[in-house]
Amino acid sequence: MLNTIERRHAIVNKVNDLGRVDVADLAKEFDVSTVTIRTDLNDLDKKRFLVRSRGGAVAISKITKELSVKEKHCENLLIKEKLAKAASLLIKDNENIILDSGTTTEEVAKSFHDHKNLMVMTNGLNIAAELAHFEETEVLMTGGTLRHKSLSFYGRQAESSLSNLRFDKVILGVDGIDISSGITTHFEHEATLNRLMCEVSKEVIAVTDSSKFGRTGFHIITPLKSITTIITDSNIPVEYKDYFEANNIKLIIVDVD
Repeated sequence: MLNTIERRHAIVNKVNDLGRVDVADLAKEFDVSTVTIRTDLNDLDKKRFLVRSRGGAVAISKITKELSVKEKHCENLLIKEKLAKAASLLIKDNENIILDSGTTTEEVAKSFHDHKNLMVMTNGLNIAAELAHFEETEVLMTGGTLRHKSLSFYGRQAESSLSNLRFDKVILGVDGIDISSGITTHFEHEATLNRLMCEVSKEVIAVTDSSKFGRTGFHIITPLKSITTIITDSNIPVEYKDYFEANNIKLIIVDVD
């Protein structure tokens, strides 16, 4: 029987070869309990050798790799600032808004300084901290369990906080956006919460730089057809422009040259 280090090394090789592994299958293959395999996968997820998913794990690759908040904040910062400014122009005074967690939506939060009488609910700890500077903005938090990697809250408490509320708009950051898969993310509980955010909002606004097009996270939030508006930069692939036009989805392109 393999020791712990050898088994975990074999698991990483297997998930990289197959793209996805299942807890039950691994337990049978390595002749250990499912509890042991879950412990292995959780540890490997923390060390970023793979991405934990319900019932198993998926490979970290250019498609599925998830960055921490600090790492994401530095990625394409100038573009995010421009996207945020464009998003803020869609928000009117006196509206009720949901801001999803993330670094792009954090920049959107910073752009709310001139708005009056906004009510903003968020599941992002970093976003609430930014909004706290604006006296004209009432800030609500979903509550729930804090995910340290993304500074976001998730879980039943977060979901229940939205169930009896209705909002004018939700602004979503994006991990991946694909014509067939729609809007996706890497974390299952975040996908569930984001899906509910879309359901309780009249308009769904996705804000993303063009690098996210063609990427697919493991968990689907919502199909592209349910998006009201997409805000992105001028490097968006042509096929997505055509898709949005054909499906009556408003496309706002920010010039980054």
